[in-house]
Amino acid sequence: MSEAPALYLLPSGLADETPPEAVLPAPAIATIRGLRDFVVENAKSARRFLAACGHPGPMAGIAMGVLDEHTRAADVSALLAPLRAGRSLGLLSEAGAPAVADPGALLVAAAHAEGFRVVPVVGPSSILLALMASGLDGQRFRFAGYLPVTSAERQAAIRDLEARSAKARETQVFIETPYRNDALLADLLATLQPGTRLAVAVDLTGPTESIRMASVAEWRKRAARPGRRPAMFLVLALPAKGRS
Repeated sequence: MSEAPALYLLPSGLADETPPEAVLPAPAIATIRGLRDFVVENAKSARRFLAACGHPGPMAGIAMGVLDEHTRAADVSALLAPLRAGRSLGLLSEAGAPAVADPGALLVAAAHAEGFRVVPVVGPSSILLALMASGLDGQRFRFAGYLPVTSAERQAAIRDLEARSAKARETQVFIETPYRNDALLADLLATLQPGTRLAVAVDLTGPTESIRMASVAEWRKRAARPGRRPAMFLVLALPAKGRS
């Protein structure tokens, strides 16, 4: 590492059953092992991940600031204290890449505002892994985050995503809380046009990984439910004149 302090953006694994060395390159693990100050979403799971990476610890001596969905924007700046003291800081995602669909973006912006060096570290991203494996358009895509919770609003959002996809020939990528996966899939199959292509990537990098892409018509014939497992959903619609 450089002598100048930096904010290192550290990906973590997507599946607890998969050892870090199976998804993180050796330089990333070395970076993690060399840090003593972290900002995390959940301290308990972060310590478990650090231990799995072979961090020399001891865990009790590792400083961990918490940045989650409940953190006030006014409190983010205080998390940069290690950088101001001349020590590098690691931003550790709860799963996958930090600062992408993740509250860590606030810390990155604060680091930039104070002129600290920001270093992204290579590792898994569920968004990109799902897009790579989907067979859908990877030149133009949009991550839409989470769709609305209620079925009526969710179906309206699905129609909007499909229309946008058809107009721009753009893959739409989105995610759901695992316990609502099956409800989302049901609404997708009830709402999308038969010719629209749908991909569902489940348990990426895990031992029960499953990735399927087919037309909505084919999904309706054999709709394998993802259940309560981490999943990514991707949609690519036919141009309006090609729909059936």
